[in-house]
Amino acid sequence: MDEAQPGLSAHPHQWPKALFIVALLFSIFQIITAAYHPVSTQVLRAGHVGFLLMLIFLSVPVRGHGQPWPPLAWLLALTGMGTGLYQWAFEADLIQRSGELTEADRIVGSILIALVFEAARRVMGSALPIICGLFLAYGLFGQYLPGDLAHRGYGLDQIVNQLSFGTEGLYGTPTYVSATYIFLFILFGSFLEQAGMIKLFTDFALGLFGHRLGGPAKVSVFSSALMGTITGSGVANVVTTGQFTIPLMKRFGYSPAFAGGVESTASMGSQLMPPVMGAVAFIMAETLNVPYVEVATAALIPALLYFGSVFWMVHLEARRAGLEGLPKEQCPNPWAAVRERGYLLIPLIVLVGLLFSGRTPLFSGTVGLAVTA
Repeated sequence: MDEAQPGLSAHPHQWPKALFIVALLFSIFQIITAAYHPVSTQVLRAGHVGFLLMLIFLSVPVRGHGQPWPPLAWLLALTGMGTGLYQWAFEADLIQRSGELTEADRIVGSILIALVFEAARRVMGSALPIICGLFLAYGLFGQYLPGDLAHRGYGLDQIVNQLSFGTEGLYGTPTYVSATYIFLFILFGSFLEQAGMIKLFTDFALGLFGHRLGGPAKVSVFSSALMGTITGSGVANVVTTGQFTIPLMKRFGYSPAFAGGVESTASMGSQLMPPVMGAVAFIMAETLNVPYVEVATAALIPALLYFGSVFWMVHLEARRAGLEGLPKEQCPNPWAAVRERGYLLIPLIVLVGLLFSGRTPLFSGTVGLAVTA
């Protein structure tokens, strides 16, 4: 798994201490702004992007794997945070100017755009920045194109102002959702994982299905469904449950390809599984202007059908190949696991209760995080 990811090792003890400090400050910033709202939404978004740029440039090199070159990493990281601090320091002036950019605004805005493009290239590859760059070029030079492709043209100031200042460009709805709901819910899930929720889910799934036909694969599907309730991320699900279920499936006769396929397919259902769903669900709720709980409720039946179909296909494959489960004496007692670690379900129950009582995701996530702590 580590070899497929650019940047630092997945093992935190191998990270530079400075990165821990930045991540800690990022988390503190997000929790304080969620609980007390000390800054405007524009400054919140700018600070969120600034911290993200710092983390990316300090953890992902220009190319390849390993650690980035520290002088360049810190230069880009501090510059990225500087663009966020600029929004905070000159917030009143930017509002008064209302689109009339000064030379400093133009420079800071252009730097922000360049840094976001470079950060996206390091994390996601070149395809997305190239596509976005083509659209930017079309905005700048589209008036020179022939026929229906031509438009009236946009100046550099217009593009920089639209992208770097205001709430319709880089600080648009996805950034707002990330800076409010998504970060808190990810932190909520991470706290539960570190508290032992992974062991609770895997022991419970292993006790229920481990001894049945195709037990290891069914454990993979069921534990992925349970983990999906707190992660909302397919990658996080694979990393947490896959390190246990994939070797277990291979040990009991499943081919490596099938074992990996089952785990990855089941883990992708995390995006659909309420209450903590994928980032798209929060963006959908914000874009459609509907409560998040309505999106989560609508996703419940599709999520159950998704995991049910994966579970059924695993059962059919196990029957075809004659793959038995584990000896029952090797499987833990699922209800003993619940009795031992059932208290970990309290934050999840509180979160669901608050969401369905009409509270906002921001309030629910903050309270759920406090209960977890």
